[in-house]
Amino acid sequence: MKTLGEEIVEIDGSYGEGGGQILRTALALSAVLRRSFSLHHIRSRRKNPGLQAQHLTAVEALARIAGSQTEGVYLGSTRISFFPGETFPGDYRFDVKTAGSVTLLLQAILLPLSLARKSSRLTLTGGTHVPWSPPYHYVSEVLLPTLRSMGISARASIDRWGWYPRGGGKIQLDIEPVGRLEPTSLVDRGRLRRIRGLSAVSNLPRHVADRQRDRALRRIEEEMKIDAEISVLYDVPSYGSGSFVFVLCEYEKNVAGFSSLGSRGKPAEKVADEALNALTDHLGSKGCIDSHLADQLVPFMALAKGRSSFTTTRITEHLTTNLWVLQHFLKVKVLRTGKPEEGGEVEFLNE
Repeated sequence: MKTLGEEIVEIDGSYGEGGGQILRTALALSAVLRRSFSLHHIRSRRKNPGLQAQHLTAVEALARIAGSQTEGVYLGSTRISFFPGETFPGDYRFDVKTAGSVTLLLQAILLPLSLARKSSRLTLTGGTHVPWSPPYHYVSEVLLPTLRSMGISARASIDRWGWYPRGGGKIQLDIEPVGRLEPTSLVDRGRLRRIRGLSAVSNLPRHVADRQRDRALRRIEEEMKIDAEISVLYDVPSYGSGSFVFVLCEYEKNVAGFSSLGSRGKPAEKVADEALNALTDHLGSKGCIDSHLADQLVPFMALAKGRSSFTTTRITEHLTTNLWVLQHFLKVKVLRTGKPEEGGEVEFLNE
């Protein structure tokens, strides 16, 4: 595996979509490769720039896991430096506070611990189903199963759901070490086998979950002419209240997931419609994996020896930004076809 030398990596956090993904990807690659980096202009394009609670927790978590020294790590900081040491597997507990996303925190942690020498257990507390981040069910039903083709072995469970703004959700992951990442090709979905899903509520009337389920089933059956299974959870454990719809497409060769969250004043039918609209778009598009999965796979594929590739339904700015961060750390050849916001293919050649 070739890196770009031993000097500190300098990264401009305002590049591309300019969000926290730049930090999370840099942390993961830095810990794996033991390459120090300095990140400036952190989240400068956001309404509240600099490190927020979930970003701060990510840095502090990786500092513990990778025995790292840090500079500039405080709430609101727009520049940090990270000097990793050896990655230590173990039993870790991290609290993102309030409704900060535990799944975004996981994006920084999963890769280094998967490549550690021994198994680890993670207990993460915070937001499990919150806006602008993958819900827990996307991680457990889409991301982790996809990563298994590369050798990643991680099992997830949820003890308590964390909605915005209360948070307080709790998930656990058991991560087994993998000696090396295997290359994979995700370019063909294969035939659609079935669609299944979930309608869930916490501390809300039961009819909300029923209406979400009924709307989702009616649209799938009437518009798509497909039989589907949507299970209902009426009172999932949580400190707060919220509702959630998740639909999963199971193809012969991969899976894709789409979700929506309820909010005050938002009809249950609209919650279902948002998830179903995303599902409809996916079914009518070309590409093996959905756009949200594409950018999350980048660090794993880039570290796999050999050739890995995927086709995606949309080349997002998140994806192109993650590819840009990657090339600060690794000499891996990346071939990309497709226009921004359209379908395309990404290929990694790691000699």
